[in-house]
Amino acid sequence: MLMVEIGLPYELILVDRKANAQKSESYLKLNPTGRIPVLVDNERVIHESAAIGLHLCEKHPQSCLIPELGSSERASFFQWLFYLTSSLQSELMVYFYPQRHTENVNEVAAIKSAQEDRITEMFALIDSALEGKDFLVGNRVSMCDFFLFMLSHWGSDLPRPPLSFLHLGQYLKAMAKRPSVVQASALEGTNLDIYR
Repeated sequence: MLMVEIGLPYELILVDRKANAQKSESYLKLNPTGRIPVLVDNERVIHESAAIGLHLCEKHPQSCLIPELGSSERASFFQWLFYLTSSLQSELMVYFYPQRHTENVNEVAAIKSAQEDRITEMFALIDSALEGKDFLVGNRVSMCDFFLFMLSHWGSDLPRPPLSFLHLGQYLKAMAKRPSVVQASALEGTNLDIYR
């Protein structure tokens, strides 16, 4: 979404997670963590979504997807970016893969249930932060908005999905109409019908 928003030429190579292609020898040479995504920018290989996003934003400052250095919004940008990556995304990963967090299969359902509560609280916090706002940081779209859209979409099947929150739901419907989101979603095969 960021590359489309910025207007960068790129080649998208989808990784077949069902076949565990991210654990293949060739992929692990790019990203030894075996996780998605990876960006190859000329000779530079970068992994971790937030690092990729920050690299793109700083390399293309004309995109204005990160507040200017010294601006009052920059601290807010970093606060939300780190909250999204290290708190919300981490909690979602535990929810989606609870079996990785216990050796007792009888605990998997309890872990998932506890995560539902934690994630709902996090989306409620974000919902409050979006009251009266079009974007998470300041009055223009930023990298944080694309990150939040991605994580919210992951949570679409939660018992209380992000779309069910008043402010967050309106925000997600607006983000889903952005040409960059529409184009990137079409390329990846992500269905946006729930936002109509």
